[in-house]
Amino acid sequence: MLFRFLTFNLALFLVGLFGVILQRRSILVVLRSIELRLLAVNRNLITFAIHLDDLLGLIFSLLVLTVAAAESAVGLAILVVFYRIRGSVSMDTSSIRHG
Repeated sequence: MLFRFLTFNLALFLVGLFGVILQRRSILVVLRSIELRLLAVNRNLITFAIHLDDLLGLIFSLLVLTVAAAESAVGLAILVVFYRIRGSVSMDTSSIRHG
């Protein structure tokens, strides 16, 4: 049973990793992939906390989810401001041009 959970968490992490590597043009896909990787690691923490019957691990995973939610809110707020200034959220337009 533990092996199935760990395999699923690994698959989630790899999907997030490939999302960052393969889709570098869209900021939204990169942020979503980073969140997916963080969620996979947090699921690993929950899986091991349940397997080891450790309440402290479950509390720590709740703290990690709270920080991840705050990070997502700040990241999306930055994207909204970026879109208002540039008119696009493409990674190609995010480079600073000297000249």
